[in-house]
Amino acid sequence: MALPDNNIQGGTTADNEALMPLADSARVFHWHDHLSLWFSLGVGLLVMQVGAYLVPAVGTRDAVIAIVLGSVVGAGLLAWTARVGCESGLASAGLMHRTYGSAFARLPVILNIVQLVGWTTFELVIMREGTQAIGQQAFGLELGGGLGFVLTTLLWGAVLLALLAGSMVKLVRRFVSRFGLPLVVLSLLWLTWQFAAQLNAQGFSAFWSRQGDGSMGLFSALDLVIAMPVSWLPLVADYARHGQSGARGARAALSGTWLGYALANIWCYALGVMVVSVAQPGTSLVTALLLAQGGLVALGLILIDELDNAYGDVYSSSVSAHSLQPRWSVRRWGLVIALVSIAFALVLPMHSLEPFLLLLSSVFVPLYGVILGRLGLGARWTQQQGERRIDWSAAIIWVAGIVVFHTCGKLAPQWGAALPALVATFVLAWLTRPSASTAGGASALAQNRG
Repeated sequence: MALPDNNIQGGTTADNEALMPLADSARVFHWHDHLSLWFSLGVGLLVMQVGAYLVPAVGTRDAVIAIVLGSVVGAGLLAWTARVGCESGLASAGLMHRTYGSAFARLPVILNIVQLVGWTTFELVIMREGTQAIGQQAFGLELGGGLGFVLTTLLWGAVLLALLAGSMVKLVRRFVSRFGLPLVVLSLLWLTWQFAAQLNAQGFSAFWSRQGDGSMGLFSALDLVIAMPVSWLPLVADYARHGQSGARGARAALSGTWLGYALANIWCYALGVMVVSVAQPGTSLVTALLLAQGGLVALGLILIDELDNAYGDVYSSSVSAHSLQPRWSVRRWGLVIALVSIAFALVLPMHSLEPFLLLLSSVFVPLYGVILGRLGLGARWTQQQGERRIDWSAAIIWVAGIVVFHTCGKLAPQWGAALPALVATFVLAWLTRPSASTAGGASALAQNRG
């Protein structure tokens, strides 16, 4: 299915692709498509870097516990949202409108666009720096200078623009599922084999019994691991809505997303743990990967897969932007946002902006706690309630959830912040959900499909 490139005359919901349920004819994702997409999006150098950070802080055993539990819980939240998106056929912007009201929802939609532009820029920086490291280590090319800096940025930017000119559905079904996934799995298998052999040579018992320096507790580590899958919550429905309709399609979206992302998250975090455990002190993750036998090819394939993350950010932000201004198609918005991100990658000090991006991401944990509380268990509402401009109870709970998130982070960091905020907002949203007063008690999701 090619993305339409027509100018929509008017801004009503009926004319807005992002705010209306997707037609059944466009819903073609199967279980394997969901799994391939989210495994691919779960693989990344940033995930490995966070895994490498965990071991010195909490030790190997606690790091492994945090990685497994955090990945299962975080990917489960992601999968739950995917099921809601598949059942309703709504994009993320549509879920926000249904939960918060058409006027108030513009705020989280705009925040989502801002954070996704930032993360797209950050992904371009990661790919640029990986390319520079490969050029230096493998070919002796100095790409860190002014010209190399610009050329490597524009190289990845051009590839991103080329992908955006095509169809998202075709990209997932024809490239990611058939070619991208097998290549990435082979790369991860090879790197795992290489670093596992080094760990075995150094003594596995010493690695397993390594203690942390106490700078982070187990729950804080768990919170950090959960943060990675939770950061994808504002995007998942934009893809899950393409899953086949009906109960079977919803189950496929749930299980495929959960399994795909959990496996990738656990694997990449664990690989980061292994790398930092055998690398020389002061060696960067990228350099350590390159020094492994066959590391050049494996890292190159992982960098190509990193492009999926940038594409996912741009596509989702373009769907959200289209919800605000439907006169521009999703494709046109995507090309504009990609160009803006490329420009930012050339001029902004992205590593110094990373804390800001993480801070901005924190608002989406309670945001989706409310959405899941209202829609995740089949909550019901009337048509009139679904057309509210502002749902004040949902808005107030979201703001309160942000306060809980940052209060926990400051006063009780050892217990984490994401889970308390998520649980609090979910429970409050569920308790205050609108009651069913329509004839027959049709659910909100069923009304959306009708």
